[in-house]
Amino acid sequence: MSGKLMDKEIGDVLFYGDGTPIDNEYYLKRLSHLSESSRLKEDNYSLGGSVTELETSMANLLAKEQAVFMPTGTLANHLAIRKLTGMRKRAIVLEQSHIYQDSGDTLQNLSGINLIPLGGNRPYFTLEELENNLESSKNRRVENPVGAVVVESPVRRCQGRIMPIEEMKKVTDFCRYEKIGTHLDGARMLQMSATTGIPPEEYAQLFDTVYVSLWKYFGAPFGAIIVGSHDFCTDLYHDRRMFGGGLPSASLAAALALDGSRSFLSQQINSMKIGNKLFERVNSSKNIEISEIPDGSNIFEAHVSPEVDIGRLYSYLSKHGIQMPPNPDKSKMFFININPTILNKPIQELEKIFLSAVEESLNSPGSRL
Repeated sequence: MSGKLMDKEIGDVLFYGDGTPIDNEYYLKRLSHLSESSRLKEDNYSLGGSVTELETSMANLLAKEQAVFMPTGTLANHLAIRKLTGMRKRAIVLEQSHIYQDSGDTLQNLSGINLIPLGGNRPYFTLEELENNLESSKNRRVENPVGAVVVESPVRRCQGRIMPIEEMKKVTDFCRYEKIGTHLDGARMLQMSATTGIPPEEYAQLFDTVYVSLWKYFGAPFGAIIVGSHDFCTDLYHDRRMFGGGLPSASLAAALALDGSRSFLSQQINSMKIGNKLFERVNSSKNIEISEIPDGSNIFEAHVSPEVDIGRLYSYLSKHGIQMPPNPDKSKMFFININPTILNKPIQELEKIFLSAVEESLNSPGSRL
């Protein structure tokens, strides 16, 4: 089944992705509904109109003074780090971060900012690692100070694992004392809040700037938001346009994101409660175990016994409206994402489908429940 199939019309539960996958037809339906209930206000090169309404709403959500719309998360991270570093052209980042691994050395190539990776294969680095790195740099013959420290949480490359807020506070308090700028790549930070129960604004207040994705779970086709102080954000649209990001019109994406942002967190909190209850019940079978990941968010680790035919399991689930993440190798270990599509079916029905799927996919009768 295509990840772009709109689930709400068929009631499917999709155990992959952070939000509700939608297609172009559904974008049009949502826009039509929004235009009937409230006016879609035009913007001019991503300034004014629905874009400003979205920026104001996101600044309020994260308790920051101002927000700036960006067409992509890659550009949002880039411009935030670029402005924070200023003339101090070095930034410390997580080695497993999107910025370091998946941005094509954009900061080095386009802004002359050198990235220093910390944390290895782990989902966060510690204050001790940060202090050691900064201390060692003082012994070099040429002074080259760090201008920004960047945290990503949750971390996609680490199965959505989270940097504990206590560790965040240690790092950001130290940076504030050392007058080093701090940025949070919080593309999925509302997933983090839905899991930990810590409000988004509490995370945001630790950092000078924060980026949040608009398309991963707010239902927009594209877009990102940077929040920060008035001084930081006021003229940032000039940099946005300089980098080719001043879209002639962004109001449709902004209106969709604004609508989605109003309900996602409460939906995801409820989804996590349902998901945890469901997995606890499903684990009553000796042939499947779905467990939390340490410091995890909305991604869970699933194991099935050797007697389970993974192809038959996936097929049975799909026929009964539960779509699983791609598993081309038919691995007996896979990951499951909780998102608001889990609310499309009652938990009793989901439990029955899951347990029946496991039962029907066993290779030998002696392995049954």
